Amino acid sequence: MVEPIIELQNVNLIYPNGTRALKNIDLSVTPGEFVFLVGHTGSGKSSLMKLIYRENDPTLGLVIVEGNEVSEMKRSQIPYLRRRIGVIFQDFRLLGHKTVFENVAYALQVTGASRSVIPRKVNKALTLVNLREKADRLPSQLSGGEQQRAAIARALINDPVILLADEPTGNLDPDSSWDIMQILSKVNARGTTILVATHNQQMVDIMQKRVIVMDHGEIIKDVQNGMYFSNDNHPHNNEEA
Repeated sequence: MVEPIIELQNVNLIYPNGTRALKNIDLSVTPGEFVFLVGHTGSGKSSLMKLIYRENDPTLGLVIVEGNEVSEMKRSQIPYLRRRIGVIFQDFRLLGHKTVFENVAYALQVTGASRSVIPRKVNKALTLVNLREKADRLPSQLSGGEQQRAAIARALINDPVILLADEPTGNLDPDSSWDIMQILSKVNARGTTILVATHNQQMVDIMQKRVIVMDHGEIIKDVQNGMYFSNDNHPHNNEEA
């Protein structure tokens, strides 16, 4: 039996203001899986992801990544956890005064990578996302899709074993969204475990990956080769369609 790379056991999360973001979450993701998290705004998708890379701690329950209980990690261990996990956000979070190359390189520099290694790794990452020719551009000189590709390159620069993408196509047109999903598929094919939180129903239906549906902080459906929602507004998979 394959050991899970991500495991949540009876996880609950209550924010200081009393909002219950997650309720009794049990989840297991095996290495190399591609998983969509879907559900309405406020359903708990982002909260779940934040537990995985230790932005938040659970109020109750265990969050285990690569066999390590995340909430038990010392503060000094958290940067090493985050090097194993790449994160992509809807709003890109690129540094506006740095070029594409410099944005991606910065993620290596903060880990103390040697100067001799940085150009090779940055160029490799930019090639993967088809952005080598725009390495010298500033983020303001890029389209939204290009900015997101730069953000993906930055997230991949430390060769993470897990990639978390929180609404990665939320601000993009359909063509750019498809480009992003194709890149994520390519990354997944190399063995990286991927979790994508999204509202993009069309992409979920086309990709036919594992789909976890969340509602009011709970997992209400978990299907392989799933789809987003059927016409009666209930999640379904091909077998049920």
